[in-house]
Amino acid sequence: MTILDPPAPPSGGAEPRGSATLLGRMKSWKLSPSAWVGAVMLLVFVIMGLFGPWLAPYDLSVLRDETKSAYEGASSAHWLGTDTNGRDTLSQLLWGARSALKLGVIVVAISSVIGLAVGTIAGWFRGAVDEVLMRFVDILMSFPGILLNIAIVAVVARPGDGVVILALCANGWVGYARVARGQVLALRERDFVLAAVALGASNRRVMFKHLVPNIMGPALVQITFGFGGVILVEAALSFLGLGPQTDYTWGSMLDQARTAMWNTEWFRIYVLVPGIAIIWVVLGANLLGDGLRDRLDPRHRGRR
Repeated sequence: MTILDPPAPPSGGAEPRGSATLLGRMKSWKLSPSAWVGAVMLLVFVIMGLFGPWLAPYDLSVLRDETKSAYEGASSAHWLGTDTNGRDTLSQLLWGARSALKLGVIVVAISSVIGLAVGTIAGWFRGAVDEVLMRFVDILMSFPGILLNIAIVAVVARPGDGVVILALCANGWVGYARVARGQVLALRERDFVLAAVALGASNRRVMFKHLVPNIMGPALVQITFGFGGVILVEAALSFLGLGPQTDYTWGSMLDQARTAMWNTEWFRIYVLVPGIAIIWVVLGANLLGDGLRDRLDPRHRGRR
């Protein structure tokens, strides 16, 4: 009686399958110290955004006359002082974190889904489909991003969150589309994709079961960088008075500090509070994105 040998494990050059690609990489990730610093910085921002209204010393949703305490410096009652209306600066900072987190997550989610879908379709079908989709992407990328966002928001008298999200998503998905298309063009010639096609897999199955899971690594890096970009643009729109109609955004805090920063010595420090918060989030996203790129891109790993 012959004992059958177990099937040989796949060779080191075998192609990954499905979602195991990203999961397998995540289990073996050894991020650089700077990437961990960026992750901690973003974690602090997320905690501020999720629990900010409960952590804030004052409830900004309750209207009160606080003009008597306007332009106050740091004190036990107001750790970061007050603004022109006497509102607590620390409370505004924490409430603004929630607004920034909400817009950032929604815009990145919508933009990434649209961009990955468009890029995957363009890279897989190529030909006329690729030409039409990518030329549209090129047209959008030829516009200065912030000017396009301003043009969309400016047509509405009182823009709310929905209008701002639409404006940020209007050109926010193009970067994801270019990343996805480039990855799909490289993956479509790989053996595991060719084998799936030879076995009669449909275009939809190939894209969802083989292509999309294998482009999630570069897409995750793009999402990390894109999140920081969304925070910057949203703050810029609020600073220009085109953001959501609320005073509790970091951009509106910067605008208020700009208009009154010479009225009192403390306001020269007040302008730093939202500025440092924006720098904190964007720097954390960039540090984490660089670390993820180093681990997920073989060319970067080879240089380490």
